[in-house]
Amino acid sequence: MHTSMGDIKIRFFPKAAPKAVKNFITHARNGYYDGVIFHRVIEDFMIQGGDPEGTGAGGESIYEEDFKDEFDKKLLNLRGSLAMANSGRYGVATNGSQFFINQAGPEAFDGEEKYQENAETYLSNYNQKKGEALQYYNQYKEQIDSQFGSFDAFFKSQYFLAPDPKLVPDEVWELYEKHGGNISLDGAWREWGGHTVFGQVFEGMDVVDAIATVETVDNGQGDKTKPKDDVKINSIEIVEYKG
Repeated sequence: MHTSMGDIKIRFFPKAAPKAVKNFITHARNGYYDGVIFHRVIEDFMIQGGDPEGTGAGGESIYEEDFKDEFDKKLLNLRGSLAMANSGRYGVATNGSQFFINQAGPEAFDGEEKYQENAETYLSNYNQKKGEALQYYNQYKEQIDSQFGSFDAFFKSQYFLAPDPKLVPDEVWELYEKHGGNISLDGAWREWGGHTVFGQVFEGMDVVDAIATVETVDNGQGDKTKPKDDVKINSIEIVEYKG
């Protein structure tokens, strides 16, 4: 990936995430990403691009429709991993052309204690949240069913659930503690969805870090996440990986 701030080399994982890899490679070969900006960057989190409109609201897949997530317990949102950006709606196909690279390092990883606290907080409010959602569902049942298919899918799409530390193996926690990343995005370890990991940066993390730390301005929606000066993907070259 040739960007305006330097090159980033990424290895793909087609066996674990075939649709995501095919989608990205096809777009890259067709020049779909050429000139596209990184429209959202958050230091100690990630850098996001892939939207031809540069707003975060655009982009299409090669399949003429959005496609579903592909989760694998061996593919984690560790530092340097390439993942699909989606709408966060559980069980709904929302992957198009947007992607992000996880940039958070070990020093930004809060560890098991944070997620234990998040899980406990969520569970303590679960019944209240579900009651509120059910009341809303009963009021707009027809519209919700047409969009989500069921109350369960609707409810799960609306409420974030952090990984339950009891379900995440010690070796996974150790990987995050050593390398960094964003465990809260792992679909394989979150009960209610996450983001498809389909590649890993093996050279050029210094470029990713540089992009993540550029000066940002309001993105028009109240979030100071858009680079003040455009950071562009000039082109993407697809070659055989020899590791």
